[in-house]
Amino acid sequence: MTHGGDIYSGEVELDFSANINPLGMPAKVRSSLKADIRSFGVYPDPRCRALRRALAEKEGVGPENIVCGSGASDLIYRLAHVLRPKRALVAAPAFSEYEKALTEAGAKVSRFYLREKNCFRLDESITEYIPERGAVFLASPNNPDGGMIGEELLKKLISKCEEKRAVLVLDQCFADFARVAPNLPRPPVAVKAFTKIYAMAGLRLGYLICEDISLAERIAGYGPCWSVSVPAQTAGLAALKEKTFVPRTRRYICREREFLSEALAELGLKAFPSEANYILFKGPTGLGEALLRRKILIRGCSDYHGLGPEFYRIAVRTMAENERLIGAIKELLSEEK
Repeated sequence: MTHGGDIYSGEVELDFSANINPLGMPAKVRSSLKADIRSFGVYPDPRCRALRRALAEKEGVGPENIVCGSGASDLIYRLAHVLRPKRALVAAPAFSEYEKALTEAGAKVSRFYLREKNCFRLDESITEYIPERGAVFLASPNNPDGGMIGEELLKKLISKCEEKRAVLVLDQCFADFARVAPNLPRPPVAVKAFTKIYAMAGLRLGYLICEDISLAERIAGYGPCWSVSVPAQTAGLAALKEKTFVPRTRRYICREREFLSEALAELGLKAFPSEANYILFKGPTGLGEALLRRKILIRGCSDYHGLGPEFYRIAVRTMAENERLIGAIKELLSEEK
C-alpha cells in the first residue's frame, strides 16, 4: 500500500496527500535544533530519559509507562512483534500498517468493515468480534475518514477487551486536531506522535503509553538500540514546552476544515465529517491524476480496504492552498460538463 507524502515521484507544488500541520514546525523547536547541533555528533540516550520524564508529566503517568520510538509506525511494528497475538482485529478502512505489522508478527487478522451509510463511524457491534486473548488495533480519529470513538463506546471496548483478555491499542496521533480536546478514558495502549501536530515527519518521533509497565519494558527492549535520534529527542523536548501552539492549531484546522467541507459540498462532492486535519470525500475517477497534472497531489484511497477509486483524502492546508485546491477541482469538474 502506498502512503501520502510521496513528493519524490513527480513534480509537486502543493501536497495535500500528507496530513502535516500547515502551520509548520514551531519556531522554538527549530531554534532548539539549531542551538543543539553540536550534540548531534554523539550517541542519543537509548532510553530517552529526559523526553520520557517530560512526556510522563504531560500525560499524567509515570516515565516507566512511556516508550519512545522512531515515529508511530516504528512503535506499531515493535508492539505487534512483542505481543505476537494469534488473532487480531482491525477496522477497515484504516491505516494499513496495523494489519501489515500484525500479519508480519504471525497474527491472523480480521477486518471490521465501516459502512459508508454511517459515515464510516465505528459502532458497538465491533465488540462482538474481539478475539479471545488477541489484539485490537483501532484509531481515533481514524485514517482516512477522521471519525472519532466516543466515550461510551471506548469504555465498552476497554471492558470487552478485558473480558476477552485481548489487548486494545488505540492510535491517537491525530487527536490534537479535533474540534474539542478529547477527554476519554485511557486505553491499555495509546499510540501518539509528534509527527503530525508539530510537523516533524522527517524527524520521526512517536511514543506509546502502556498501562502495563512490563509490556512497556518489553517493547522498549525490542529492536535496535538508539532508535530515537538526538535531533528527535531535542525537538520533542522543545515541542513539549509549547503552551499555545496546539490550541492555535486546533482553531486554525477547524476553520479551514469547515471551509473545505462546505466547498466540496457546493461542488456536488460528498465529504464525510472529520475531526482530523484531513477530509475523506467522493469524486470522479481520475481526479487525482488530473490534479497531479496541475502539480497538486491528493491521496487516492482505492488501496484502502472497503474503498474504491472514487474516494480521495485531502489534508487541511493553509487558507491560500485550500482555496487553490478548490479552484482547481472546480475547473476540472466544469471541464467534464
